[in-house]
Amino acid sequence: MSDETVTGTHRIELDEPKCVAAGQCVMVAPEVFDQRDEDGVAVVLDETPAAELLDDVREAVAVCPAAALRLVAL
Repeated sequence: MSDETVTGTHRIELDEPKCVAAGQCVMVAPEVFDQRDEDGVAVVLDETPAAELLDDVREAVAVCPAAALRLVAL
């Protein structure tokens, strides 16, 4: 049996053209999201975040003003 953290139960999808660069996702889940310097568009740092980050990711999806984020169960 392994002591590794279980990851990969969900995948984050970003619809980049819809992103309005508000930065809400970064404020809620900075371990998972960042923004490009040149235009502020969101960047997903970890497409399959660890289970302990999923609550923050769900909140980030909920507060995205452009609805550019989705959390999909694998």
